[in-house]
Amino acid sequence: MPHTTVILAMSADGKITDVALTAARFGSANDKSHLEEQVAASDAILFGNGTLRAYGTTLRVISPDLVKQRELQGKPPQPVQIVCSRSREFDPNWRFFQQPVPRWLLTGQDGDTAEEETAMPFPYPMKDGETAEEDTAMPFPYPMKDGDTAEEETAMPFPYAMKDGMFDRTLTTKTTAGEIDWIDAFQQLETLGIKRLAILGGGKLVASVLAAGLIDELWLTVCPLILGGVDAPTPVEGKGFLADLAPKLELLAVKQVGQEVFLHYRVDRTGEIILS
Repeated sequence: MPHTTVILAMSADGKITDVALTAARFGSANDKSHLEEQVAASDAILFGNGTLRAYGTTLRVISPDLVKQRELQGKPPQPVQIVCSRSREFDPNWRFFQQPVPRWLLTGQDGDTAEEETAMPFPYPMKDGETAEEDTAMPFPYPMKDGDTAEEETAMPFPYAMKDGMFDRTLTTKTTAGEIDWIDAFQQLETLGIKRLAILGGGKLVASVLAAGLIDELWLTVCPLILGGVDAPTPVEGKGFLADLAPKLELLAVKQVGQEVFLHYRVDRTGEIILS
């Protein structure tokens, strides 16, 4: 199975976005660099359709040093970007479909199930001097390029079912009670040469993969703000775990950079996980 690491930034009270599900951009430049390093170290990046819907883009490897590092390791410039969606509802205008990255779709056999993923963890606003091509954090509407019209650049119709041709590969997994069979999914990824997988959200996706016992490590960045809100998403959502039988973690490292704290955990996969 792929070695799987979850990378998320959260508020000091454990929220990965606010109660309005606003695209989360509270991580610092240090956190963005950390995230890019983790992305560059991976063969594939997995995230939910709700995460993609929130931003319309994905985080790709920009740093020339990291691109060179991947080249020296015999890897392509960009890891595979895998969208998990049972509904297959996407907007073809999302910038994701123009980004120079390999795109895979992971879906279940019952592709008509409504998409529920809502948590949104990864892109960041552009810094001074960066262009839309250089940075992946592109909130809608995008800045227009010369010759573009407002209608062409900002139109955001409600997502609808797209043909799988927008993706380079579609993986269809078994389903149980309408849910992705993650054992089957990870076996398929392993067969396709994915050895290191990074998960960037959202919370429901993380919870389901964790419940399947398939997460090896977590990187959590604690950011200096309080979001609150009973309905604001957290790093791990889903049905929850019984306290006595919840996944146990081993703290590998703690690093403070500025006002943020980076926590690195290993998941103890020896015990049985019981959902509440």
